[in-house]
Amino acid sequence: MVLVTGGTGYIGSHTVVELMQNGMEVAIVDDLSNSDVSVLDAIESIAGKRPVFFQVDMVDAAAFSQVMSEIGPSIRSVIHFAAKKAVGESVQQPLLYYRNNLYSLINLLTEMKKYQISDLVFSSSCTVYGQPDKMPVDETTPRKKAESPYGNTKAICEDIIEDCSSVNKLKAISLRYFNPIGAHASALLGELPVGVPNNLVPYVTQTAAGVRQKLTVFGDDYPTEDGTCIRDYIHVVDLAKAHLRALIRLDQSKESASYEVFNIGTGSGSSVLEVINAFVRSTGVDVPYSVGPRRQGDITEVYANTALANKKLNWTAELSLEDALCSSWNWEKNYRSKQA
Repeated sequence: MVLVTGGTGYIGSHTVVELMQNGMEVAIVDDLSNSDVSVLDAIESIAGKRPVFFQVDMVDAAAFSQVMSEIGPSIRSVIHFAAKKAVGESVQQPLLYYRNNLYSLINLLTEMKKYQISDLVFSSSCTVYGQPDKMPVDETTPRKKAESPYGNTKAICEDIIEDCSSVNKLKAISLRYFNPIGAHASALLGELPVGVPNNLVPYVTQTAAGVRQKLTVFGDDYPTEDGTCIRDYIHVVDLAKAHLRALIRLDQSKESASYEVFNIGTGSGSSVLEVINAFVRSTGVDVPYSVGPRRQGDITEVYANTALANKKLNWTAELSLEDALCSSWNWEKNYRSKQA
């Protein structure tokens, strides 16, 4: 059985579907702070089976330990998504992020050691690179001082995992995601943030659907071709499949190091305005927007070199930006039709 922490979240739920469709048993731990329990229904509809689910805050060591007393002996591997993830919010509430993101990992590693669970895939982020000196970034690109507490928690978590893997029987892979977007082809799973979205694409789709009056582009004075930030936008289904490949590598690869890091992106960058224009072009739906000031914690540009993941994980991104944007719009329309 695979334990997926944060498994009802955006990336977690898509990954759970991939695991279950590949014959794996899954247990989810999630506190539902940024997701909804109805996601379990969607997972069941797609995968044909319902994952085991525990609603618990992993920062609460006693509560999480109680859950592990039930399932720990049957867990073979763990994918750790559970974390707070909004860059802007982390700047405003750094202690919330340090407490949540670090304690949850420490409590997880404590329980993994107790039940001799060796395999861990960690949800890391390209934010650990800060603002890199050159593009694209590969896994040897030096980590820089993070631009936000969120990014710093990911860097610290990577260090904790690497330190533990050097002395325990832990074998771990950190996947450094770039910018996940898109939704499942069924339109039953997608990105549904609680409250006002912090990420670009759900704000785009909510604006297109009339839920938001207009989109704010945070700054058009960056040193890029159109003045807006550039990111590497990867379809969430491609990203989910990378986790399956990472689990397979942990299980089958005898020669790999006890701790490895892989970039998970498409290998090309798109600006904020390019994403908005691609959405309008792909869907035929207009997105009103205005330009606001820069957002604290944002960097100018980052996109991935994914050669290492392509080779060692036998994984590559297959879906396009337009594929992702169309699937996001289909999900948004489907979700709104159910709310009507």
